[in-house]
Amino acid sequence: MSLVQQGAPARATSPSRKNRKWGRLVVRYVVLIAVLLFAVFPFLWTLAIAITDKHGGGSIYDFPDSLFPRAVTFRNFVEVYNQFSLGKYIWNSISITGLTVIGTLLVSALAAYPLARFKFPGRDFIFAVIIATLVLPGETTFIVNILTLNKLGLLGTHLGVVLPTIAGAFGIFLMRQAFLGIPQALIEAARIDGAKELTILTRIMLPLTKPSLAALGIFTLVGAWNAYFWPMLVLSSAPDKAPLSVAVLRLKGQFNYDPFNIAAGSLIMMVPVLLVFLAAQKLFMRGMEGAVK
Repeated sequence: MSLVQQGAPARATSPSRKNRKWGRLVVRYVVLIAVLLFAVFPFLWTLAIAITDKHGGGSIYDFPDSLFPRAVTFRNFVEVYNQFSLGKYIWNSISITGLTVIGTLLVSALAAYPLARFKFPGRDFIFAVIIATLVLPGETTFIVNILTLNKLGLLGTHLGVVLPTIAGAFGIFLMRQAFLGIPQALIEAARIDGAKELTILTRIMLPLTKPSLAALGIFTLVGAWNAYFWPMLVLSSAPDKAPLSVAVLRLKGQFNYDPFNIAAGSLIMMVPVLLVFLAAQKLFMRGMEGAVK
């Protein structure tokens, strides 16, 4: 009789524990879904406007009806691409972004390797100064960089847009953390076998830190693709060399503020970066885990 009485409270509390567990799970999913909707909503509304037939009636401000187009068409994409010659601006963005990604990966790896694996006086101080630049807004360097580019004759060129941006503190920090995760015994073994430092970097360090390289590449790609003010400043004297991020804002004047074409142009700009991120999502997450460690 006593055993039954002792076991009864345990069985009685078991359903309440399950209810609390399910309650926490439901709340967690509700919060995640709310965050998802908050993040995705602007994209979905822009997509709805971009595929809406402007001649079919309705207004983009008639919410929530504007989320459900009365007539779907892809004419807005064709119109904005052909009339505004977006092809050359897309190529400009590809050129600037590609050079920026390659340059950032190269400079970050070459700078991070000695900071992570060499011992020399002032190493920690140099790294601290590099990290301290993260708190400075990029606008503080615009005047100096413009004057320097003017002296070098690089204003109005893609190279002028790229060069001041490839030596970033974030990239150096990310790659240094990745290099610190490589076992020292592996590097010592390579040195005993006669491998030079450049060989160790290219044959051992970089292959073992591919996720961090991918994460840095995606960060750099998104930042360079979406950059507006700096490319506009450098290429103000050469508007035909402007990237897509600068050209899209000119749609307001080109089409006398046609929201359907502006939405279509915005989507043309967003989709390439979105596809790259989705394709490299696993490498990106692995690279960020290494940075946190």
